[in-house]
Amino acid sequence: MTVHPAERTDAERTTGQADAILQRQRTRESSARTYARSFPIVPARAEGMDLVGTDGRRYLDCLSGAGTLALGHNHPVVVEAIQRTISSGAPLHVLDLATPEKDEFTDALFATLPSGFADKARIHFCGPAGTDAVEAAFKLMQTATGRHGLLAFTGAYHGMTAAALAASGGVTAKQPVPGIAADVTRLPYPYPYRCPFGVGGERGAQLSTAYTERLLDDPNGGVVPPAAMILEAVQGEGGAVPAPDAWLREMRRITRERDIPLIVDEVQTGVGRTGAFWAVEHSGIVPDAMVMSKAIGGSLPLAVLVYHEDYDGWLPGAHTGTFRGNTLAMATGTATLRYVAKEGLAGRAATVGARMTDRLEGLRSELPAIGDVRGRGLMIGVELVDPEAEPDSCGARPVAPQVAAQVRAACLERGLIVELGGRYDSTVRLLPPLIITDEQAEAVLDRLTDAIATVTTPHVRGVRA
Repeated sequence: MTVHPAERTDAERTTGQADAILQRQRTRESSARTYARSFPIVPARAEGMDLVGTDGRRYLDCLSGAGTLALGHNHPVVVEAIQRTISSGAPLHVLDLATPEKDEFTDALFATLPSGFADKARIHFCGPAGTDAVEAAFKLMQTATGRHGLLAFTGAYHGMTAAALAASGGVTAKQPVPGIAADVTRLPYPYPYRCPFGVGGERGAQLSTAYTERLLDDPNGGVVPPAAMILEAVQGEGGAVPAPDAWLREMRRITRERDIPLIVDEVQTGVGRTGAFWAVEHSGIVPDAMVMSKAIGGSLPLAVLVYHEDYDGWLPGAHTGTFRGNTLAMATGTATLRYVAKEGLAGRAATVGARMTDRLEGLRSELPAIGDVRGRGLMIGVELVDPEAEPDSCGARPVAPQVAAQVRAACLERGLIVELGGRYDSTVRLLPPLIITDEQAEAVLDRLTDAIATVTTPHVRGVRA
């Protein structure tokens, strides 16, 4: 029997609406879309960590806009900043002119910077994406040094524009672009579980240091003195791989002794994510430049480059961007930076993140498909493997990207949004907002555990959350 549209239930109508929207997206948007393929949902409302689809289904959002939403969705201090700014009649777009909102944002940001950096820092407002700030950092250092080459690391991700993509480690997006990484020297990033030297642990990091130093000093090593080194203190897209603090200090020593500017990409690690306001604070290093985006805009688009004043050799207009004067983002960014600092959310991230990591680590014997658990603060990775295969020299078993994709789908069925990353997309990544409650953290782990158990041990009957 045909049901008249007026007789359909609300659930049927909203589900039909979602299906229609998703179909239009598939036919109208480019094939380069990513998250939309993994999460066939249509979000309609959101608050904190909760996201609600047009069909009424609720999800715990452990993606947080790829780390953008430090305070979750529609946090009251962010909403208030938006409403206040709009009501004030402030200009919403003024290129790079000075505004009270920009002045206040710069004050708030500099107040959070590592000791010894803010006093002699300059800030450049870039286009609204982190990749533009990476491009700016490269151009700045190339201008200051008169050199062209870059040092970057395996597993890195710095963006999708030309130089940022060249410095990134992923091969797939670079293959169609001939010669894109010609001026980049790739160095081994410490990754204990899949050590590039096949030894793992502290020894692997020591070998990475020795390799880097000897390569740069070798007159036949093939490396022309570079304009800069860029690194992430915790690799995000690379699979939530934290660099050892001692290794970071060694990279700072090596670059300083050779007059190579050190750029640290804090796009995803910044604003409390790793358990410190900035990830470099764990090691105590002071870089020459820091690239910042995502959470600094309080959920709105904003990207900046902060660097030591000695490198400020640009001519006017050397790096511009129409939307570098995003007043609303500066207002929400100020509110977010101050709230994270005032409420001690970086410390909260360290505490909750350690608790979540400990529980996940404890599941490895029960769920052997969990090969490795790692991360820092609320930047956590769970690498899934084939438990039946033989381990390599570091004890790592082969990656299991198909299993990881099934786990991601099973999480979505249970009302949990997680994304994949790392080598071969075999690492489940957790990036919850810093305001996650203890109860929400337990719910995330319950749902993830159930999803992994159900996918990897089919005889286990999972409990739908």
